[in-house]
Amino acid sequence: MGSNSSRISDLPKNEYLKKLSGTDSVSENDPFWNQLLSFSFPAPTSSTELKLLEEATVSVCRSLVVNNPRTGNLGALIKVFLSRTKELKLSAECQNHIFIWQTHNALFVICCLLKVFICETSEEELQLHFTYEEKAPGSYSSDSEDLLEELLCCLMQLITDIPLLDITYEISVEAVSTMVVFLSCQLFHKEVLRQSISHKYLMRGRCLPYTSKLVKTLLYNFIRQEKPPPPGAHVLSQQSDGGGLLYGLASGVATGLWTVFTLGGVGSKAAAAPELSSPLANQSLLLLLVLANLTDAVDAPNPYRQAIMSFKNTQDSSPFPSSIPHAFQINFNSLYTALCEQQTSDQATLLLYTLLHQNSNVRTYMLARTDMENLVLPILEILYHVEERNSHHVYMALIILLILTEDDGFNRSIHEVILKNITWYSERVLTEISLGSLLILVVIRTIQYNMTRTRDKYLHTNCLAALANMSAQFRSLHQYAAQRIISLFSLLSKKHNKVLEQATQSLRGSLSSNDVPLPDYAQDLNVIEEVIRMMLEIINSCLTNSLHHNPNLVYALLYKRDLFEQFRTHPSFQDVMQNIDLVITFFSSRLLQAGAELSVERVLEIIKQGAVALPKDRLKALLPHPPLTPDGTQHFASNPSRPQAGPGHQSAHRDSGALRYTDGSPESGLASLHEPAFQDPVTSLSLSLLGTKGNLETSRSLVSLVLFCLRALSSLVPAALMFFLRLHKPPPTHCLHTGQLPPLHEGFLDALI
Repeated sequence: MGSNSSRISDLPKNEYLKKLSGTDSVSENDPFWNQLLSFSFPAPTSSTELKLLEEATVSVCRSLVVNNPRTGNLGALIKVFLSRTKELKLSAECQNHIFIWQTHNALFVICCLLKVFICETSEEELQLHFTYEEKAPGSYSSDSEDLLEELLCCLMQLITDIPLLDITYEISVEAVSTMVVFLSCQLFHKEVLRQSISHKYLMRGRCLPYTSKLVKTLLYNFIRQEKPPPPGAHVLSQQSDGGGLLYGLASGVATGLWTVFTLGGVGSKAAAAPELSSPLANQSLLLLLVLANLTDAVDAPNPYRQAIMSFKNTQDSSPFPSSIPHAFQINFNSLYTALCEQQTSDQATLLLYTLLHQNSNVRTYMLARTDMENLVLPILEILYHVEERNSHHVYMALIILLILTEDDGFNRSIHEVILKNITWYSERVLTEISLGSLLILVVIRTIQYNMTRTRDKYLHTNCLAALANMSAQFRSLHQYAAQRIISLFSLLSKKHNKVLEQATQSLRGSLSSNDVPLPDYAQDLNVIEEVIRMMLEIINSCLTNSLHHNPNLVYALLYKRDLFEQFRTHPSFQDVMQNIDLVITFFSSRLLQAGAELSVERVLEIIKQGAVALPKDRLKALLPHPPLTPDGTQHFASNPSRPQAGPGHQSAHRDSGALRYTDGSPESGLASLHEPAFQDPVTSLSLSLLGTKGNLETSRSLVSLVLFCLRALSSLVPAALMFFLRLHKPPPTHCLHTGQLPPLHEGFLDALI
């Protein structure tokens, strides 16, 4: 370091660094510190250069780890920084570049050392290093001040109180980044920490009063997206526009934390890091998310999460309840605009999910906006370019859609917004389409992409749950959207038939060899039938609630009516097929009466007239079904028409024929599926044959498979029954817990692919 150091390669030989990490103590009043902190060199611009920095300084840092208990030089450096920050605000007002520059360098060195100390030592040893002072060998004072708490409080004050000017921009970025590095302790522990030094200092004591002010400042840093000053605007003229040297260091740590707190999937594609226009906004957002995702302490909830859950709009004049701590107000319009503009980044999407899920004030405000397309279109574009995104980014976008579609007002309004020339949708030229139809197209495309490429276990049901939430409010579906709904059902139907055919062939082969293990086709069939049932429920809900608004869907049904023949008498789908079969039969008869060689326009006209003529009472709403409780059982709430699920669980219910799937956490991956209240003869047969009344869906699938094979092999009834009795296994429990994904059986993806 020092004024003559300008290259990373010079650092291992630097006399000032050797003295800092050596065996001699340096007093905090020594002129040495002014010499040490008078350095500048170009910041690393790549991971390779960052690795070179760490390799160049690792020997120095490790030497300090060994010698600091005797010298206390780390404590002296921190005291130098703390003493300078007391005059930082005045220096900013007086434009004292040199003073701010040296203070920035002191914080930079502290953060580089802090990263190594966190990697090399335990939390107990780390705390001791911040209490060591200059002393004689072997002596130790038990009443030493806790410099770590002093440092954290100072960083919070620096972030919240120092005005953001050109000469203070870099030190503001470094302060935020240093806190991110401090919170990286979780990365070095396999278990979830609930009593770490993060909890000790940030959730109680002197740091606690800064909670709401810190969260508010970080949010405003994200909203404002302040760009770094141009070269020459401050004394660090050799620094790049992308932020200080520490920015690359802390950004790498924050990226690791981001992965810990989100749902990165195996095999997910790493997205190229976009060029950051505002390092301060990016680092502030990362710190905000890390703070919000800290686990609750043993004796206290996370105050930063409480602040995020409770802040209100500046236009809201109602008083805060006394029971809500750390509350504050912020401009919701500015926040909404920033969220719409920044959805290309993973962390901005996670912030949007966090606010929608945890802050009811934000959710109510967003759902009341009349320009929801500004928010929904970026989310749809994320899903559309699924192959270019990380899995956790795609999953967050999908869960956001699932939250939005829980609101009937949103489901209605998106069909009233007409879009023109969607340039990023390349499968087909969409000159004019409603936002609702575009949402359907993108979600269906995501399902089909997942079936053939990514093979995510839970993406299917979340996509279908979003469509199910919207289905009762489908309005004026675009003809292409209607076609894609039916084509998806066609694809699932083909897979259903393929599994049945494979089961039959396997059964024939097993008769000639008793030693060959039989694949578990019953589980595969059960999974596919669950997905097919959801598709039929979506179509049924649309026909029941908005038939006269969707002539294009009726047209697509009639055009592919042969697809539904095999499911008309299927025991698992008889209840949901009644309305679909009625619609197909009703409109087919009207088309027959109209004659042959009808044009598309004429067919649509007949459909519109028939939709008016068809009595609504002929379409029967599905019976409401009870949700699953945490133990996997079903029960009705006090109001059986509106069953309630336990807190933290996803639930599915039908209200006047409309489906509703809710999701309360990003980890939730399943929509609860429920059985009809009645029992058809095949269901009764399955219960008596298998003797498992709690496993109704598996039983129905097994029996349907039994009947199919028995028709093909009527002379082999005993062997067939024994085969399918061996296949029987209990179905997975579809109960959801916040923070934990329930596993499905391993055949889930194979059944759909």
